Amino acid sequence: MELNDLDLSGKKVLIRVDLNVPLNEKFEITDDTRIRACMPTIKMILEKGGCPILMSHLGRPKNGPEAAFSLEHLSEHIEDLSGALVTFVDDCIGPRAKGVAAALQPGMLLLLENLRFHPEETEGDIEFARKLSELGDVYVNDAFGTAHRAHASTSVIAQFFPDNKYFGLLLAEEVANLERVLSTPESPLCAVIGGAKVSSKISVLESLLSKIDHLMIGGGMAYTFIKARGGQIGNSLVEDEYLDTAISILEQAEIAGVEVHLPTDTIVADDFSNDANTDLCEIDEIPDGWMGLDIGPESITRFVEVLRNCKTILWNGPMGVFEMSHFEKGTKEIAMAICEATANGAYSLVGGGDSVAAVNKYDLGDKMSYVSTGGGAMLEYLEGKDLPGVIAIRS
Repeated sequence: MELNDLDLSGKKVLIRVDLNVPLNEKFEITDDTRIRACMPTIKMILEKGGCPILMSHLGRPKNGPEAAFSLEHLSEHIEDLSGALVTFVDDCIGPRAKGVAAALQPGMLLLLENLRFHPEETEGDIEFARKLSELGDVYVNDAFGTAHRAHASTSVIAQFFPDNKYFGLLLAEEVANLERVLSTPESPLCAVIGGAKVSSKISVLESLLSKIDHLMIGGGMAYTFIKARGGQIGNSLVEDEYLDTAISILEQAEIAGVEVHLPTDTIVADDFSNDANTDLCEIDEIPDGWMGLDIGPESITRFVEVLRNCKTILWNGPMGVFEMSHFEKGTKEIAMAICEATANGAYSLVGGGDSVAAVNKYDLGDKMSYVSTGGGAMLEYLEGKDLPGVIAIRS
């Protein structure tokens, strides 16, 4: 049975959501993507007469309660988006939280204080999980962004709801979209992998090689591959300890019949700054004192042509330092090409913090098939790992 099939009338529904959103110095929300993502689940529970009780973390507080990391900063915006009367309580366990939870009526919503004000949350403490469980009749996990963590609120708590634990709409959708890419993709399938480091993507690359037709590599990690093949990369970002790993991945790709696409040209700068002097050169002929910060026009043209002919596209990681206007063209053009392929019938899945930030920067979210809310969770799922937050619901 799924959450949508339940009679939730009068039930207290304890929901693990991901409200870990960025705030400015005035504690104003600068990107509410994650809050909006969990609204379908919250609104469905409200419509079915249930009383949502939201629990989440925010940031990484180190010494207990810190005003800068209080979820109270989000209360008003959640009320605006949900249309429910929101009550905030300044703890997530204890008599006050239990009392407010017990008094909830349909149409009301309870927002608990930051889970990570208690170190027991990240320690996966069973007693802390039990205290959280006392607040609700039903447990729902809708936080894909933390599903790879075996924390008290994401996996341990589920054992206290043996017959009343469910995926939220967002988490169910995340898993379904990842499975579509991993298990039933339409060929040709292209994985576009970028970002700074090879080290953080090794397992993903190796896991994907048996499933994909094309592997497109950009971003800072590309220079490790170029150096591994004997290229001169100047002062570009490189992980020298992973040169052999890069060669191994290329060899595995060849054995698997995967066509690897590395950049052939690059926009270089003499400093890591938007105001630096820039030039264009072959990616394996970068002069000393210069660093590659974006893929060049020839690479963009080749990459775009490949993407136009793909039926499934997985994108994780930018092509360059897109946060700087002089080095954003590669990422923007690849994003536009993925949108074009999607409009022509391809299925596109985008995930990872920087990729999602790029999609949001260029306002392209509605032109992709699916934009994941999870960075680390998505990578671990692609690696073939079991996510504690998913397993806890399924077991």
